[in-house]
Amino acid sequence: MAFLTDRKRALGMGSAKSGTAHFWSMTQSAVGLLILVPLFVFTFGSALGGTYEEVIAYYARPFPAIVAALTMLVGWLHFKSGVQTLIEDYTQGLVRKGLIIGTTCVSYAAAGAALFAIARLAL
Repeated sequence: MAFLTDRKRALGMGSAKSGTAHFWSMTQSAVGLLILVPLFVFTFGSALGGTYEEVIAYYARPFPAIVAALTMLVGWLHFKSGVQTLIEDYTQGLVRKGLIIGTTCVSYAAAGAALFAIARLAL
């Protein structure tokens, strides 16, 4: 019969030492999105309803293209970090690893596709 104190039982099961860094990166990306999303809505709203040529000409200008690209990139990276935390909190084992790998691949693929689409419009 082993008599373990609470401290002895918890030893080795403590902090992963990355929670503060993750919290700070999520806070930074959230503040970035707080600024970028309204800018994106206003710039994207100006292009709505236009012909294909007008939209191409609009996104050929640097400001709308940069705002759209930054919004997509920061948004997908924020999504990846948030969903990864959710998966780590609620799954275990191989399911956890598979979901994290899948989410990471989907996030990077979507961000890449968004940047490619914006680059095609802008160039």
